[in-house]
Amino acid sequence: MRAQPQFPNEQTGTGEFKRQSDAFRHWVTEDGRSGYPAAAGRYHLYVSLACPWAHRTIIVRALKGLTEVIGMTVVDPIRDDQGWAFHNGPGHSLDTTNGFHFLSEAYRATDPNYHGRVTVPVLWDTVTKRIVTNSDDDLMRIFNGEFNRFTTSRLDLYPAALRPQIDEMNDFVYERVNDGVYRAGFATSQQVYERAARSVFVALDQLDTRLRDRRYLFGAQFVESDWRLFVTLLRFDAVYHGHFKCNLRRIVDYPHLYGYLRDLYQVKGIAETVDFDHIKRHYYVTHDDINPTRIVPIGPQLDLESPHGRDTLS
Repeated sequence: MRAQPQFPNEQTGTGEFKRQSDAFRHWVTEDGRSGYPAAAGRYHLYVSLACPWAHRTIIVRALKGLTEVIGMTVVDPIRDDQGWAFHNGPGHSLDTTNGFHFLSEAYRATDPNYHGRVTVPVLWDTVTKRIVTNSDDDLMRIFNGEFNRFTTSRLDLYPAALRPQIDEMNDFVYERVNDGVYRAGFATSQQVYERAARSVFVALDQLDTRLRDRRYLFGAQFVESDWRLFVTLLRFDAVYHGHFKCNLRRIVDYPHLYGYLRDLYQVKGIAETVDFDHIKRHYYVTHDDINPTRIVPIGPQLDLESPHGRDTLS
């Protein structure tokens, strides 16, 4: 008997998970040529602290000093049949920007004929009353470069000299790690699961080797690829190892990846973007086809504040 897929519309007949494309891909630009000019207070970010794709945008917003420029509302980590909801609770709240009860209302306001899955993150424009983009890829780049006149941060996560290499690394990390764990976890056949899970660990082995003699993926300074990888490494032992059955090894078993994870976690402002309660409750409660008891595990205990020793690497 074939298992019930978590997202039937994104499952192939052979049991593979094929993630849907982002629905909205407009761009905020510094000069406004896109129709969405960068402005303080104009845009609002809807996110889940549990979702790795949303977490990337939260991180860049924090690193670039945009927390007072771009507002943010966190959804309830428990997503039910009605989708992402706005409730008051620990680390999440009602939507005071639009009064939405569900994030799906933002999608319908933008496109009344939208029938795909409602996802986070979402960047909402308070002037045109519509979604600008629900692409985390675009939002990382928008936050990195288009709001620079509203922040004192000169950090550049996508430096021109490294862009071809960053793009190549991003593709590798997405295909083999970020989405790889989902392809394993949402697989509905043994063969598909094993192929996806083994591919994840081949990639992690390669990344651990790469990080043996360099502090970050491209040397002494982190770039956007590092944060794309970070959000999956952070969730790996708590969720993907058990819940998604990616259990050949844990991240704590990798000497270089585990130090690298701790190094990034200890960057100023990053720990404040992490909420393991939201992460674990979202996955273990929401994915009831995978975890029908909805029991949330008490572990693992991760000491992400312990010394990493990587600051001596070039």
